[in-house]
Amino acid sequence: MNKRRMSGVLLPVFSLPSPNGIGTLGRAAYEFVDFLHAAGQSVWQVLPINPVGKGNSPYSSTSSFAGNPLFIDLDELEPTGLLKADDVVVTANDKGRSAAVGRIDYDTAFKRSDSFLRIAFSRVTPHMKKEIDAFAEKNDWLDDFALYTAIRNVTEKIHWYEWEEGLKRREPAALAKASAEYADEIEYIKFQQYLFFRQWNSVKAYANDKGISIVGDLPIYCALDSADVWASPEFFHLDEDLAPIEVSGCPPDYFSEDGQLWENPLYDWDALKKDNYAWWMKRLGAAISAFDITRIDHFRGFAGYYAIPAGEKTARRGEWKTGPGYDFFKTANKVLKKPRFIAEDLGFPTDDVAVLLRRCDYPGMKVLQFAFDAYGDSTYLPHNYVKNAVVYTGTHDNDTTMGWFDSLNRKDRKFFKEYAAMKRGESPAWALLRLAWASAADTAVTQMQDLLELPTSARVNMPGVAYGNWGWQMEDGLLTDKLAKRLSELTKLYAR
Repeated sequence: MNKRRMSGVLLPVFSLPSPNGIGTLGRAAYEFVDFLHAAGQSVWQVLPINPVGKGNSPYSSTSSFAGNPLFIDLDELEPTGLLKADDVVVTANDKGRSAAVGRIDYDTAFKRSDSFLRIAFSRVTPHMKKEIDAFAEKNDWLDDFALYTAIRNVTEKIHWYEWEEGLKRREPAALAKASAEYADEIEYIKFQQYLFFRQWNSVKAYANDKGISIVGDLPIYCALDSADVWASPEFFHLDEDLAPIEVSGCPPDYFSEDGQLWENPLYDWDALKKDNYAWWMKRLGAAISAFDITRIDHFRGFAGYYAIPAGEKTARRGEWKTGPGYDFFKTANKVLKKPRFIAEDLGFPTDDVAVLLRRCDYPGMKVLQFAFDAYGDSTYLPHNYVKNAVVYTGTHDNDTTMGWFDSLNRKDRKFFKEYAAMKRGESPAWALLRLAWASAADTAVTQMQDLLELPTSARVNMPGVAYGNWGWQMEDGLLTDKLAKRLSELTKLYAR
């Protein structure tokens, strides 16, 4: 993936500090880039930047192509005249925060953001209207997404598969009627996307100028309730009523006796292959445009995927089916000119996944929190790493390292301390970080929470729990010169 050793920090955009209750692409984003630069880092990894869906999850988005309008920074709109200084007044009751410090209240944040963006939309000039129209022309996914979102917003009928038959089945007459009826709302949605990508591209350019690559995340599956499935049902395994026949998940294992039921509709890979995966190539192309490096979530699903009959209450009853395999990635390398991918190859290792990863030659993932079983030589221990890999102290699905350490049993904790050669007074978070930075893996990434030595309460996600995730927000003032210096010294020591 690269010719030099790199390192960086995983921090979702929503976790950036902000007085408005959710992280945005404003001042704090630029300050975080400055912190990474001062700390000698070359990577900022984010989670998906798409609009959130069920449970506020970025992995259950209403679109694989659109940006999350909650990330639009309102202060950045003042110099353009779209908002005025007295429009955006943050009060104690209007911050988008819940009662808990450092937690995001999505409902409040959405209402606040939407109210001010509608004010801004009312002030769009003719010149900006031309820019928005040009943006829409360059992004052919936007018409479907804007219509889909407008119908949801205006009718409050959230699920497209519950719409009247003409709209549900995308009959031309019904689409034309809705497009005319909801024209203003459609233009507002396009305005949001124009603002998001203008701000996102500005932050990305600033990071790149500082020598920092943005690592983004592409979920393998689409949410059923998304513009993706509504606009292209022919590429998903649906029945005549456009309901899923089988859905995604993973089987029971050591961690879950019922497995995980994700409920995403599965792809019709035969239909996708007929036109050389053109729909998927467009999806990958959008990710490549937004990010410098793209992490492909659930990489193993391209080798083989677990199919659960729709309507099941658990993931116990399902079967493994063969994915598109190397043929898919051979096409991607040809069409997209050898893109920079990270393969999320976590989970129970099987030969087909290992073979596919070797053929693709993408770096796989190593997670140190998985390594320290006192009774075995884990492949996640650093002495087993190859160079073509990305090592993490923990991912967004893991506990913070401090929380993880507290949960270890006595033997595993002793093994970790001995293996890491923990120094007197050294925290477990920095001991694990040191192992990552010292490893042979070309790229090392730590969660921001581990740099800050935060407890379990700062965890981003608990897999299998439907609600209460994706809510951690970093408090302002924690990106100190002292912290940057400490990380910079470690990075220089291990030639990253």
